[in-house]
Amino acid sequence: MDLFLTALSGLAWTIVYVVSIRIGFTQKTYAMPIAALGLNIAWEWTYAVHDLSTNPQLQAWVNLVWALADVLIVVTFFRYGRRELPAFVSRPLFVAWGTAILVTSFLIQWLFIAEFGLVGNKAATYSAFLQNLLMSGLFIAMFVARRGPRGQSLVIAIAKWLGTLAPTILLGFFTGSLFVIGVGMLCTVFDLAYIGLLVWAKPNPSRFLASSTVQPNVATSSRG
Repeated sequence: MDLFLTALSGLAWTIVYVVSIRIGFTQKTYAMPIAALGLNIAWEWTYAVHDLSTNPQLQAWVNLVWALADVLIVVTFFRYGRRELPAFVSRPLFVAWGTAILVTSFLIQWLFIAEFGLVGNKAATYSAFLQNLLMSGLFIAMFVARRGPRGQSLVIAIAKWLGTLAPTILLGFFTGSLFVIGVGMLCTVFDLAYIGLLVWAKPNPSRFLASSTVQPNVATSSRG
């Protein structure tokens, strides 16, 4: 059962990343909120490098696949993300802001390790579930900010939910961790709410076209 849940989580999150990459390049946007993306890529590279050098089990290879996929999602953010912001945000300012988020994300991951150490996986587990909860909330915020489902996908929403539910069962219910159970269930609440928003929006996407279109002075700015 442990192997099945690990594989399910790995497959589901890989789907999230692959679809995010496809949407990013085809719709010329980014499909994952940058704060969550920064924490994800920091977590995955940190633990992929550590685990592959010390204990190369299935999860370590899964982390590496995710880390490589996240690099492409970061590319979509820096390539197209400027268009989502007001005109006064210059390209250099946008790049500096995005870079600062990535650097901060790595520092946060390493602070978890400094606090909890690498023995017992508390740093990895606590940081993973907290950033997962942040992502769940930010996906809803993205829907609201874009005034509709532009750059988003029901497949991503469902896969994200399943990819979180599997480790919640494995690391929470199977071990009796109230922290993992509580944060994992909060993720489920937000994930199902996000799924509900996308299902509600799907029958009539035209209702969002006028309100979700990026304004010309932002989308076509020579600085974007």
